[in-house]
Amino acid sequence: MAELIREIVIEARPETVFPFLVDPQKHLAWLGTEVDLDPRPGGTYRVQVGGEHLSVGEFVEVVPNERVVFTFGWAEPGHPIPSGSTTVTISLTPEGEKTRLRLVHSGLPADAVSDHTGGWDHYLRRLTIAAAGGNPGPDGGPQPS
Repeated sequence: MAELIREIVIEARPETVFPFLVDPQKHLAWLGTEVDLDPRPGGTYRVQVGGEHLSVGEFVEVVPNERVVFTFGWAEPGHPIPSGSTTVTISLTPEGEKTRLRLVHSGLPADAVSDHTGGWDHYLRRLTIAAAGGNPGPDGGPQPS
């Protein structure tokens, strides 16, 4: 199994960024066309990505303004990354008036890292825009490069 790590700096403080990770309406601003989130340990994580692919897992840890951990996978028959089979950890660290966001997606099959890197890069760019008060537009999913 492999691990994917991404870090970005967002032009907003952690208390502004955090709701975009746990509040369904704010989550829709950057990721998902349908979202069902119950941000507490054992709570539901279900996000329809790009209007096509349903990601499913559950929240493991939620520390306001600091950290969110959830399991993740795809609710598609025969998918090599089934619902809840990987773990995503998102940490928020204040840097003055900005936030350093670190995302670690662990438990991925090695051959799935590049696809998921492209997806996370796409959605983290959208989060950077949304959390800073901008509008990244509707979620059309990551576009092939």
